[in-house]
Amino acid sequence: MTPFGDAIRRLRERKGVSQKDMAKALGVTPAYLSALEHGHRGAPTFDMQQRIAGYFNIIWDEADALFDLAGVSHPKVTVDTSGLPANYTAFANRLARMIRNLPPDVIEELNTVLKKVEKGR
Repeated sequence: MTPFGDAIRRLRERKGVSQKDMAKALGVTPAYLSALEHGHRGAPTFDMQQRIAGYFNIIWDEADALFDLAGVSHPKVTVDTSGLPANYTAFANRLARMIRNLPPDVIEELNTVLKKVEKGR
């Protein structure tokens, strides 16, 4: 599941809308919408993101948050460590190998560290 897919599912459930009805309104197949919600598809185009926000008639702040989630919803991530020190490459590879087995509290700790680094920029 991706953050964007999770957000769409929560919006859809909050509004009491089926995947079938939402897919029809957006002009996509229910299978596409299901794949999007389950993280089998990456983030949709910005046009589709706007159509989804419009479909739910959400306010700008909520739409911006939804668009931000789309930016971090690529289920198949590529990390380019070329030109970086060897320990960066080793870390990226270890993370890729271990991510499915990390408990939620460790993921949250790592997210906290990354947010601190982002704020420090």
